Amino acid sequence: MSIFSRGIAAGAALLACGWATIAIAQSGPEYFNGKTVNYIIATEPGGGYDTYGRLVCEFMQKHLPGSTFVVRNMPGAGNLLGANYIAASKPDGLTIGSFNTGLVYSQLSGNEGVRFDLTKMSWIGKAASDPRVVVVAADANIKDFKALQDLDKKLKFSTSGTGSASEVNTTILVSALKLPIDVISGYSGNDDQLAIMRGEVQGVISSRSSFEPFVKDGHGKFLAQIGGSDTDVPQLATLVDNEEAQKAIALVESQSDISRLTVGPEGIPGDILKTLRDAYSAAISDPEFIAKANTLGLPLDPAVGDEVADLVKKALDQSPEMVEFLKHALKKD
Repeated sequence: MSIFSRGIAAGAALLACGWATIAIAQSGPEYFNGKTVNYIIATEPGGGYDTYGRLVCEFMQKHLPGSTFVVRNMPGAGNLLGANYIAASKPDGLTIGSFNTGLVYSQLSGNEGVRFDLTKMSWIGKAASDPRVVVVAADANIKDFKALQDLDKKLKFSTSGTGSASEVNTTILVSALKLPIDVISGYSGNDDQLAIMRGEVQGVISSRSSFEPFVKDGHGKFLAQIGGSDTDVPQLATLVDNEEAQKAIALVESQSDISRLTVGPEGIPGDILKTLRDAYSAAISDPEFIAKANTLGLPLDPAVGDEVADLVKKALDQSPEMVEFLKHALKKD
């Protein structure tokens, strides 16, 4: 090799070493200094997912000095639009976000619109465990869950968009428990509460945190709860003895453990992902974050990183029989 060639090789090696040094230097919080992180929320503005997401963004930005977090609402196709966008993004840590846990059902049932594998995405954290509740209008004159089961006419229950956790939870429970309910989808944000108050629908199956103020204000009544440790409302699992119904309830309960998640696309480098997880952990444990969440009535039961990934894998680990039941329950006439 000529002296000239050796010089080029040595220069290239030094250049590569220099870039490696820069990459190492920027592998921690410094990497985000001066950068913009796009936080995708796969729902309309307003409602629980949007509120949690914006709060998380505010405090992750605080704990990543020099970064700028920009919220982008990207609703559509039952959260698939936003989730697919996150999954297809460059895995550089600069696009993360949140979507409805109903996409666990979409993946289980083989929804052709799914362009991701939830078990392979870069899990950052989740803010809450939020039990589901069966809610009816205060003026529906239904005193308990048995009275609902025994109705001789159907009620209308609202859900969010097609494929959302709200719609899927309601559909599989109505199917498994053979409830006298017509499922009406398309109510985003707080539209479901307004619809109940207008008498347009008579009930909903949703997260407890979303409907706690609604019930406290006298507009609705809790008939049953799925998951959580509250003792003021009977657990739905104790009110039914059908094995198929019990399995459906257990599947819905698995969703309540991974509420209000934050995730990035598959393949975010380990050092960048660790920085995001550290910032998330610092954000949700920040006393100001906790105080704001309490003021907004947002329950907190946080988890970070692999703990969340394990919960997602557990939710997706269903028997072939349950997967077939899910597909049947979600089949459109």
